[in-house]
Amino acid sequence: MKRFFKLFFVFLLLFLFINVKALEFDISAKNVILYNMDSNEILYSKNENEKVMIASLTKIMTAMVVLDNQDNLDEKVTLVKQDFEGLVEENLATAGFQINQNVTYNDLLYGLLLPSGAECAKALSRLVGGSEEKFIKMMNEKAISLGLKNTHFSNTIGLDDEENYSTAKEMATIFNKALENKIFKKIITTKKYKTSDESLVFRSSINRNIDRYFIEANYIQGGKTGTTDNAGLCLASIAKYNDVNYMLVTLGSIYDKKSPHHIMDSKVIYDYFMKNYSNKIIYSTKDDLFKIKVKYSKKNKVTAHLSKDVVSYLPNNYDKNKVRYDYDGIKELSYLNKKGEKLGTVKIYYENKLINTQNIYLNENIEFNLFCFIKDNILTILSIILMLSIGIFAIKRRH
Repeated sequence: MKRFFKLFFVFLLLFLFINVKALEFDISAKNVILYNMDSNEILYSKNENEKVMIASLTKIMTAMVVLDNQDNLDEKVTLVKQDFEGLVEENLATAGFQINQNVTYNDLLYGLLLPSGAECAKALSRLVGGSEEKFIKMMNEKAISLGLKNTHFSNTIGLDDEENYSTAKEMATIFNKALENKIFKKIITTKKYKTSDESLVFRSSINRNIDRYFIEANYIQGGKTGTTDNAGLCLASIAKYNDVNYMLVTLGSIYDKKSPHHIMDSKVIYDYFMKNYSNKIIYSTKDDLFKIKVKYSKKNKVTAHLSKDVVSYLPNNYDKNKVRYDYDGIKELSYLNKKGEKLGTVKIYYENKLINTQNIYLNENIEFNLFCFIKDNILTILSIILMLSIGIFAIKRRH
């Protein structure tokens, strides 16, 4: 009988363990990572460290290297035959430029990132690197400088190649670094761009798909798409909702030409977090956090307040009882403590996870009160008076 109960208990534990699943979505993307960019917190991930082909997300690194090495983006350059070689044979997407056309670096960057023009990648690598080989070396040097160990580039376009790969997590690192450049961010959040010679108009491939398939995802601000047979549909995007900034990378979504699965997968993930999570004010500056004892003053306690609101990204139904704080500082005050003085530090936790740290300052002056001083030290004062009286009495007796 005892053995039976032991086996039953083990079975129950295994059953519970098997059925406690991590958050999963009905998506086709094989590799995913979602960040809250405001807190740099990973909200969701799936196979984020697996090395895979990344298609035209490669062009994010291509753009980064160009922006690192070319200051004058209004400089005019001429496209040559070399920039178009092999594009038709590989059936690659182009921006629509022509041989011998005079364009700016700006035109080429917009053509690279909005319609994902392969001729733009080839032209930029030639102009900035001297050759595509030298430019690719610059791309890999940039990856190394970012501390990426599972990323390597063999071309500037994103062609399927076992030596052109990254992971969802490292692709997010690249994308996040690129977003620090204001020009890059402006380009990938632009919906429509007309070239400097007004011969071409580029539309964001993300917005084009959102409009074409009537997808309700207007919170997506922009990003970069990528598509190849082996990489599937890929998307690096940024979104904003209720003052929360998100960054999402999805790789390996189904590529069947029937639906923009990379955008639909991203929508599923974005929608879940936007519906169920938001920034919550855990404590405000108006809240009475705790009280500190005061001596030698009519006011026997001082209320501690935070210098700024504590805001944290939490589930909409978060349990307030799981919020706690730890105070490390002065436990008793007096008139010797002055207004503006740092009293200590408060650490705010939710479910034992540290979410905020703030200094606590004395926000008022403490006035000395003689009566309170006497009251608080009455035994000491009486002892001193008694000792003095005994001393005086002894002296008098000697005389």
